[in-house]
Amino acid sequence: MHIHILGICGTFMGGLAALAREAGHRVTGCDAGVYPPMSDQLRALGIELIEGFTPDQLALKPDLFVVGNVVSRGNPLMEAILDAGAPYTSGPQWLAEEVLRGRHVLAVAGTHGKTTTTSMLAWILEAAGQQPGFLVGGVPENFKVSARLGGKPEGAAADARPLFVIEADEYDTAFFDKRSKFVHYRPRTAVLNNLEYDHADIFPNVEAIETQFHHLVRTVPAQGRLVVNTREEHLKKVLEKGCWSDVVRFGVRGDTPGFRARGEPHAFDVLKSGMQVARVEWSLLGEHNQMNALAAIAAAEHVGVAPEVAARALSAFANVKRRLELRGEAGGVKVYDDFAHHPTAIRTTIDGLRRKVGPGTRILAVFEPRSNTMKLGTMSALLPWSLEDADLAFCHSGGLGWDAAQALSPMGEKAVVADTIDALVQRVVRAARPGDQVLCMSNGGFGGIHQKLLDALAAR
Repeated sequence: MHIHILGICGTFMGGLAALAREAGHRVTGCDAGVYPPMSDQLRALGIELIEGFTPDQLALKPDLFVVGNVVSRGNPLMEAILDAGAPYTSGPQWLAEEVLRGRHVLAVAGTHGKTTTTSMLAWILEAAGQQPGFLVGGVPENFKVSARLGGKPEGAAADARPLFVIEADEYDTAFFDKRSKFVHYRPRTAVLNNLEYDHADIFPNVEAIETQFHHLVRTVPAQGRLVVNTREEHLKKVLEKGCWSDVVRFGVRGDTPGFRARGEPHAFDVLKSGMQVARVEWSLLGEHNQMNALAAIAAAEHVGVAPEVAARALSAFANVKRRLELRGEAGGVKVYDDFAHHPTAIRTTIDGLRRKVGPGTRILAVFEPRSNTMKLGTMSALLPWSLEDADLAFCHSGGLGWDAAQALSPMGEKAVVADTIDALVQRVVRAARPGDQVLCMSNGGFGGIHQKLLDALAAR
């Protein structure tokens, strides 16, 4: 089959393209921004890429157009597809029908930590010899690719279902299907990692997100497992709407049934219902990663991987690109890159770095409010709270419809605002001292700020 993918350079659609190619399909695609690294990865797979959404792509005559949620009505190619009556579907629908059907799907949902926890779970299953397929919204360092089909391990029973681990996003599916992506995946194991208000461009309030999470819960069979963060009040509300599956909780207190950690985030015992069942010692930092590990261990247990086996695998877990990734050092200053963009994620990322470097080292937090939610200013009042553990905070305010300087005013002189990347770089370099840690946070490329900072620090 020949499929043509609209919006192919996004992490989800790019991963889908890789799966389709691995499955033997001819794959082409287009996007408004065809640029590295995704463009290089796709072309290396033999996938032809076209810049833009021009109507003449209809002449490719694919068997099916697969439409990403970046595409809306008014898109020239989409309008041509509709006028011609050509066959089309959404990315999640294609994935459900062509890849996930017949597999044991392990889906990881949550406002934060989806990519990291999905990568942990895939690596645990890989280390246990399960040969899982996966689709991750990032590049796990242990695999070096964001997606693969996987298969049955040698010696598996004839009726055994191949395993597939997927990052389960609550964002909408397509302009013609406003359900969350994850309702298409029909998991037998579902992780509910956390739930906060986000995606203000499509959800009016947190209750609307709770409803979508409950739609996911409804799809898990009675013999399935829900792995649920017991500390999250919004997830409690989700389960109160109805639950038909086994529930295993993590982050529990004391001897309460479920999984909990005892010890520091970098070295901790794993307890199940009060009994020690494993120990994790690894390089990751922060309580959020400790919780992600508990979720992955509990999910892997559902498909037969013992907690002690999962914990050993995590000792060799190399995380995901753009998760406190050290990009370089110049002039005695280290520059990190991280995907954090929601206020809670910003706070936990700074906390993770603080635990690494200690209280006596300065952290300069450099961030870009780039997500649709942050651009709307919906959570701007939370920014001082999210940044309070940084010594200085630098905000790129270009393109915002709200006053970043006013939002950060409670931080006083600790906060700096600039409306261009170059101006922001100048302010950071002027403030930085040897020994400082510069933490850049954005869910986009941030205008190449990491290398610009390193070059400017080296030249001063």
